[in-house]
Amino acid sequence: MNELIELTAAAAAQRVRAREIDPAELFEAYRARAAADDLNAFTWVAPRAPAGEYPGDAPLAGVPLAVKDLFCTEGVPSQAGSRILEGYRPPYTATVVANLQRAGAPLLGKTNQDEFAMGSSNENSAYGPVLNPWDRARVPGGSSGGSAAAVAAGLAPWAIGTDTGGSIRQPAALCGIVGLKPTYGACSRFGMIAFASSLDQAGPLTRDVTDAALLLAHMVGRDRRDSTSLEFPEAIRVPRAEDLSGIRLGVPEELTGAGGGVEPGVRESFEATLARAEGLGASVEPCRLPHAPHALSAYYLIAPAEASANLARFDGVRYGLREDGEAGLVSMYSQTRSHGFGAEVKRRIMLGTYALSSGYYDAYYGTAQKVRTKIAEDFRTAFERFDFIVTPTSPWTAFALGAKTDDPLAMYLNDFCTVPMPLAGIPAISIPSGLSDGLPVGFQLAGPAFSENRLLDAAHALERAIGFDGSPARRSGESAARG
Repeated sequence: MNELIELTAAAAAQRVRAREIDPAELFEAYRARAAADDLNAFTWVAPRAPAGEYPGDAPLAGVPLAVKDLFCTEGVPSQAGSRILEGYRPPYTATVVANLQRAGAPLLGKTNQDEFAMGSSNENSAYGPVLNPWDRARVPGGSSGGSAAAVAAGLAPWAIGTDTGGSIRQPAALCGIVGLKPTYGACSRFGMIAFASSLDQAGPLTRDVTDAALLLAHMVGRDRRDSTSLEFPEAIRVPRAEDLSGIRLGVPEELTGAGGGVEPGVRESFEATLARAEGLGASVEPCRLPHAPHALSAYYLIAPAEASANLARFDGVRYGLREDGEAGLVSMYSQTRSHGFGAEVKRRIMLGTYALSSGYYDAYYGTAQKVRTKIAEDFRTAFERFDFIVTPTSPWTAFALGAKTDDPLAMYLNDFCTVPMPLAGIPAISIPSGLSDGLPVGFQLAGPAFSENRLLDAAHALERAIGFDGSPARRSGESAARG
């Protein structure tokens, strides 16, 4: 395997700064691998290195970046995985992407995703499903599955995605990498093609926790173009912790018990990680999140309701697909949306419109918002006793392509452990905790709002103790690059 590909992003940046690696050589090594992608992880790959030079002393030192398709990037296809935006090239760049480019990370490519970030398997993309580099017959998780698969396979050194109900953490778990959902408002949403505005949040997908911290440090901050963005209260630090002395971990029965449907292999990995945490000095005790079992139901009312409003703008008038424009306005609207949106997007628009309709608003959407408040209160109460709440990231490992596409409820259950955190607006991170039957398992830690530095430190200490080896997935990517 190419020596450059074996380096973490932080290690590559360090060697660029030491003038041991030419950033142009690093970019081309990854560009060649991304162009040979056989996982369907990319929807667009840069044809060449960007014009100009990225100085070696820039914070991200020219280490190339893969970006989820729903981030607007000036002059580059930004399609949100949908036919209704096929070929759309925005005249501006999302704030998060622009921040990372200014910090020295050139755009390597755009990654495939579930259409408008609606999905848990990355099978809902209009451009075909992404394949899991650990087993090409299985899903990578969604909706940021293209970013996760690209990083796991060594097609990109790091990537960014978005998390609405688990769309960073869940694919990170299924692909054996690190995925972090920051506190809501920590990163600007300007230039992100919206799904559910009160939940969507950008975050990093990386090979290890140090890379996640390095990328996040240049993503956070107030943006005058996004009124929901907030000034981060402290600088994001590179994690150094090697133990968990004094850390109190709470294990919620509601998310980890029999009702969560956790697979035996996933449970075994979770319990082994808890034992490692205790060995590192942490205390592990059960805790209560009484309203967490209702999170999935609340999410699938709130998110579709917001989506039905956000996606109303895609009507064939201003940009994107336009169908049957000569047969009248109503016909153009209906034909454009019928042909442009996929089945899952249509399903969620219908659900959301119904939940917001006259006579049902209070019974459905209003009740879901009350449950959301209760979930946030549960977390606040739990954090009075515990530093972090821990769960498996996903109840099961990567499943076979097509296995759940005919059963939406079974598909939605993929996010059982990840949905409560976005509803509460708190940060959470997934790290690889081992393998079950040869497939990666994720371990999730969630903390109070703006506790990212402490969360990264705890994840770093656990990561060192676990010693997960993700090289089999990168070797898979190597064979693709040779092909």
